[in-house]
Amino acid sequence: MLELRAAGSGLIVAAGVIEFLRTLDPLLQALIATLLAWAVTAAGASLVFFTATLNRRVMDATMGFGAGVMVAASFWSLLEPGIALASELGQISWLTAAGGVLAGGVLMQLMEHFLLPGRHQRTALLVTAITLHNVPEGLAVGVAFGAAAAGLPAFSLGSAVALALGIAIQNFPEGAAVSLPLRREGWSMWRSFLVGQASALVEPLAGVIGAGAVLVMRGILPLALCFTAGAMLYVVISELVPESQRHRRNSVIVTMATLVGFTVMMTLDVALG
Repeated sequence: MLELRAAGSGLIVAAGVIEFLRTLDPLLQALIATLLAWAVTAAGASLVFFTATLNRRVMDATMGFGAGVMVAASFWSLLEPGIALASELGQISWLTAAGGVLAGGVLMQLMEHFLLPGRHQRTALLVTAITLHNVPEGLAVGVAFGAAAAGLPAFSLGSAVALALGIAIQNFPEGAAVSLPLRREGWSMWRSFLVGQASALVEPLAGVIGAGAVLVMRGILPLALCFTAGAMLYVVISELVPESQRHRRNSVIVTMATLVGFTVMMTLDVALG
C-alpha cells in the first residue's frame, strides 16, 4: 500500500512538473532539463567530500544501471519515435534509422580517436570519456523537447521529461566515477569535485543546440533522433558495459542492475509518455 501511494505521489509531482514546463519556451525547457542532469552529476561528484573510495560492487552496479537506462532511452525515447516520424514524413524509415544509428556511432568513434589518443592514463581517459559521452545525452534531451514543442504526434512533453529523468538518474554514478579516482590520486577534495561536476557541463549546451536544431529544421528530426540513439548506444557498448564488467566477480549483480535500469527507463517513458 505504501509503495502504491509513493508511486501515485510521484506521478502527481511529475504531472505538475510537466504542466509547469508546458508554459515555457522549448529552449528553456531543454536548458532546465539538462541543468538537472548536471546537478545530479554534481551530487555524485560530491561523494568525494565523504569518502575517497566507493565499494567496487556498488560502482559497477550503478554503471550497469546507467547502461540499462541508456539502452531503454535509445529505443523508446529516440529510435521508436524516430522511425514512426520518418514513416509519417514519407521517408524510408528503415534507411533513416540505420543511417542515423551508424552515423552516430561512427562520429563518437572518431571523436574518441582524436580526443583520446594513446589511452595511456586511465584516469584522464575516464574523465574525458565521460565528458565526451555527455554530449549525446544532452543532445537527446534537447531533441526530445524540441520534437515535443513542434507538436509532432510521435512525441509528447511527458516522454521528453521521462528521458530527462532517466539521463539525470544515471548521471549520479558518473560524477562519482570522475571525482573519486582523482581524489585517490592525491587531488584535493574541492578540485576533484569541480572536475567531476564539470564533466556534465557540456549537457546544457548540447541540449539547447539539439532543441534549437529541431525547431529550425523539422525535416531532419527523424535522422537526428536515430543519430543520437546511435551515439548513446556507442557509449554504452564502448564505455559503460566494459567498465562495469571489468571485475568479473560482480558480473551477476551488474547484469541485474542493468536490467533494473532498463526497466526503470522503460516504465518512465510509458508512464509519462
